[in-house]
Amino acid sequence: MSPVSIVKKASEKGLDIIAVTDHNSAENIVAAVKSAENSGLSVLAGMEITSSEEAHILALFDDLDSILKLQDIVYHNLIEGENDEKLFGEQVVANEKDEVMSFNKKLLIGATTMTAHSIVSEVHALDGLAIASHIDRGAFSIISQLGFIPGDLSFDALELSSAISRGKAQELFKDYDSFAWISSSDAHTPDDIGKRTTVFHMHDSTINEMRLALKCIDGRSVEWE
Repeated sequence: MSPVSIVKKASEKGLDIIAVTDHNSAENIVAAVKSAENSGLSVLAGMEITSSEEAHILALFDDLDSILKLQDIVYHNLIEGENDEKLFGEQVVANEKDEVMSFNKKLLIGATTMTAHSIVSEVHALDGLAIASHIDRGAFSIISQLGFIPGDLSFDALELSSAISRGKAQELFKDYDSFAWISSSDAHTPDDIGKRTTVFHMHDSTINEMRLALKCIDGRSVEWE
């Protein structure tokens, strides 16, 4: 999942916009954005943050400064420890040419000390989108960890995994149909990129346009099957 391979596969699949959302880190975002220059592919800066409840929350931005500020906050709140490369693999930081620049030694696979509420608040303070990850999964989702979505947890959308159909999702999660829903590939290998997509009807590939689409404002909308 190097920057060049991600951009290449996404372009081959005919995607217009992707988000790179590494666990608790954004150190490969700049390389991915640079790799996509002149490709016609828009790359959103993102992160999948693990809350203290061990729920995954997606943060999406179109501003590199904001995602790097969020990374500082997340790093400050990571549970202490060093990555075990024999157990979890190397955490490579690459450049836009897929050259290895360094290895991140932080325990990125672990949780942060931030609650789900505080993560959503920090993301919104930086003008990003906060999305509950793969709510249909039996682990590391807000529903699996808390049993429900608190009414005061102001997610911009809920993500369904590629393992569930729209019909089954509507049956299981009808209590949360007031939220916008999206679905994505959650790819961890290049071949999985684009196996599930969401169509955004919007004027441009920006976070603000995406926010309007999630709220179905002025003809903008989202859909997936």
